Amino acid sequence: MFQAAAVQMRSGPDRAANEAQALSLLEEAADRGAKLVGLPEMWEHIGPAKEKHAFAGPIEGAQLAAIRAFCERRGVFCLAGSVAELARDGRVYNTTALIDPRGAIAAVYRKLHLFDVDIPDGARYRESEQVAPGDALPKAVETGLGVKIGLSVCYDLRFPELYRQMGADLICVPAAFTAYTGRAHWEVLLRARAIENQAFVLAPAQVGQIGPAQENRFAWGHACIIDPWGEVLADAGGEKEGVAAAAIHPQRLSQIRRDLPALQHRRRDLL
Repeated sequence: MFQAAAVQMRSGPDRAANEAQALSLLEEAADRGAKLVGLPEMWEHIGPAKEKHAFAGPIEGAQLAAIRAFCERRGVFCLAGSVAELARDGRVYNTTALIDPRGAIAAVYRKLHLFDVDIPDGARYRESEQVAPGDALPKAVETGLGVKIGLSVCYDLRFPELYRQMGADLICVPAAFTAYTGRAHWEVLLRARAIENQAFVLAPAQVGQIGPAQENRFAWGHACIIDPWGEVLADAGGEKEGVAAAAIHPQRLSQIRRDLPALQHRRRDLL
């Protein structure tokens, strides 16, 4: 058994301020005994995409240096939400990384599904204008925590086939879900991914008004942790920054998979 925590933030266009707040919330989670802490999507910057080129770089570079130092100092794993990583075509990748307790990068995943959507509240999103899609499927990574961890980012949540092939015991979904879509779909999709894969879900989130005020962007929040039966173990709510924390019991995973062996009943010869 170990403690996990999902961070909830309200990020804006000031990267230095965002990093300071992220580190403060990471420290709070570690003080509460968390051995795995997750940051939300775009924790480092929400603003005009062209601004990201001022600090975007290789994943091993400066952007995650402070987070990696935190992991090494506190001896914890960190799902580093997502940051802007330079792509070859002049755009950036929306990239998440898992950092281990030595401060090393244990796994990297570049968001595959980009959010190009006009939603009914009037907001227009065209992530692909500045963000390049990844080209590799995520695979679960072994840890010393008793669970294999799988990586994804936000809009990926709507594509169940991505999670089916991971083979993860704990699925990470750092997100900046819109308030409009989140109200209807956030929890039900997270619970569905947990139930159908018989896996824990760690879902850090952005909350409230995010980014520059003139962009009028609102995130749903409700950073949460869900167990393999689909039960919500912790929820940070939809109002303010904070931390949702819960215990992860690997034996609960084994018990559910033993009592309802749906994963063993898959028709791999046909599907």
